[in-house]
Amino acid sequence: MKQPLTGSALLALVALWLGFTIPAQAHPHVFVNAKAEIVYAPDGSVQALRHIWSFDEAYSAYITQGLDKNNDGKLTPDELTDLAKVNMESLPEVGYFTIAKANGKQQEFGPPSDASLAFENKILTLTFTLPLKNPPHANRSFGIEIGDPTYFVAFDIVDVPDAVVTRDAPKGCVVRVARPPKLDPATQLKLAQEDITATPDMSSYQVTTRALVACP
Repeated sequence: MKQPLTGSALLALVALWLGFTIPAQAHPHVFVNAKAEIVYAPDGSVQALRHIWSFDEAYSAYITQGLDKNNDGKLTPDELTDLAKVNMESLPEVGYFTIAKANGKQQEFGPPSDASLAFENKILTLTFTLPLKNPPHANRSFGIEIGDPTYFVAFDIVDVPDAVVTRDAPKGCVVRVARPPKLDPATQLKLAQEDITATPDMSSYQVTTRALVACP
């Protein structure tokens, strides 16, 4: 059985496609401020997730090197189309850094759509829609988990009211978000000292964010 890529392998694949070399840096290597929207159909089934991921300034600068084709000092959506495409081709290998469960049963995803990249204020933001392969009726609950368990990519579901929201959810549904605790200074120092090629054992740490939609 083919094993899924780790976050490090995924980003190495993207960098290889673009002709870059990943620089050595502390673990985690990429930081993402994320938002998510859970999209419901009129019949109450969950149709898709809408992801909005904003990468840190250093990674944004690194991954967009050489993409300003007309050298006007700006990156347009057209100039970022190929990078968005390679992201969509690579993300299935890591399950889109997303787990979805309806009434406790894990769901499968269909091919993503509406992928786009924008570069504003030195930040690269990826937006895409991730449909559920068999849209479930989440009569009791629908939950998502977002993040990289290997912590190569550190996802931060921003602490704002619209960090995780629903669209067209049945009346009375409530969203609850459970963010992971901050790693203690000793653990952060240990991770920073890891070899660039290492994949630390993060199994004893909660590094992903969970959100649950509870309906009456």
